[in-house]
Amino acid sequence: MLSRLTRLFATGEDAPPIEDPEKVKALYESKRTSVFYSLVLGYGFFYTTRLSLSVAKKGMVDSGVLELDQLGVIGACLLYTYAFGKFFNGFLSDRANIARFMSTALLLSAVVNVLFGMTSLFWVFALLWALNGWFQSVGSAPSVVSLCQWFSHKERGTRYGIWAGAHNIGEGLTFVGTSVLVSYWGWRWGFLGPGLVCVAVALILSRTLADRPQTYGLPPVSEYRGDDSAGPAKKGPLKEMQLLVLKSPVVWILGLSSSFMYVTRYAIHSWGPLYLQTAKGYEAVEAGVLIGANTLMGLAGAACSGLLSDRFFNSRRNVPTLLYGLLLTGSLVTLYLIPPGHRNLDLAALAAFEFAIGGLVVFLAGLTAVDLMPVRAAGAVKGTIGLMSYLGAATQDWVSGLLLKAGESEVAGQAVINFDYAFAFWIGASILSMVLATFVWNIKPED
Repeated sequence: MLSRLTRLFATGEDAPPIEDPEKVKALYESKRTSVFYSLVLGYGFFYTTRLSLSVAKKGMVDSGVLELDQLGVIGACLLYTYAFGKFFNGFLSDRANIARFMSTALLLSAVVNVLFGMTSLFWVFALLWALNGWFQSVGSAPSVVSLCQWFSHKERGTRYGIWAGAHNIGEGLTFVGTSVLVSYWGWRWGFLGPGLVCVAVALILSRTLADRPQTYGLPPVSEYRGDDSAGPAKKGPLKEMQLLVLKSPVVWILGLSSSFMYVTRYAIHSWGPLYLQTAKGYEAVEAGVLIGANTLMGLAGAACSGLLSDRFFNSRRNVPTLLYGLLLTGSLVTLYLIPPGHRNLDLAALAAFEFAIGGLVVFLAGLTAVDLMPVRAAGAVKGTIGLMSYLGAATQDWVSGLLLKAGESEVAGQAVINFDYAFAFWIGASILSMVLATFVWNIKPED
């Protein structure tokens, strides 16, 4: 069964090379445009079927369907399966037909969301969200592999930064659009709506994404672009290159740094709407709009990160990573210290947070390590760092749930949630991420 699935999603055989340079150029540019915009669109919509739970949490708690600690467990179920799925599917994506692999995963994630919106049982919620985590794990590594297949080293940083910002598009659509659905039609439509939309998006991606250039008779992208800036391609079997990734201390250090950064990222994206509503007095739609609108700053942070490091730091990522890390920690401290009623300050703190997260997702969660490792093993790099990142995110979800549950009290018959312990956890993780990133400051790329 497994071998049959592997063959179904495997990359195709190399086609006979196209000899006409004009035909090569026309097909290459057509495919590059289609692939790039499809990756941005597709990866963004993956997030709408992942973050739907964040928006629906308060409605589910208010309706008595779930408790806070149960929500933490359900969120962790997705993130743990997502973590291990990223590792497994990252290695597979180096050998996969990206168009078929990625579009099928989004379709299955959409179906899970529809089913999630039709149940009320805790164990069913947990099982479905764990399945969703596995299907969601196919979004990132295949995207990076496809970017490496269709874009050369000199242009990869800028393209990667723009693509990485796609998650901010998905987050914005979720926090704004899904909040409206939940406010008007109840929490179930927070899952039904995104699920139905992503069925259509998955079908589009199956037609607009692409397999490797060589399967269309095209040369490797480095040859097409005349770009040897990454040095000679490392020779040898793909298996050896993937093993090199697993043995590299650099990949594991960056993975651990990314793990702590993901604690803070998913803390705000998972618990932020609840924090704004319970600690600062926002209505559900207001909280969703405030976080959702600021995801545009994350898009700006991601886009600027690749461009900044390519243009001003000779494609080195170390100094920009430190600057983004300082901004992340400062924004979390500010958001915590601002008293209720200062909405402009809340807006500024969240904008700074999203901008910083946008850039750090680019650097720590993939680009820095992809630059340092053999490009043919980009999926293995992304999968390994993804495993570490989402183990951090998953652990955050259930630890945060326990900390918030421990801080819950009753005042005048109303439940009050204290976020002090949770914010101490989140801010500490941000500092550790920044410190760890400096350990690979001067590491050189593999030959």
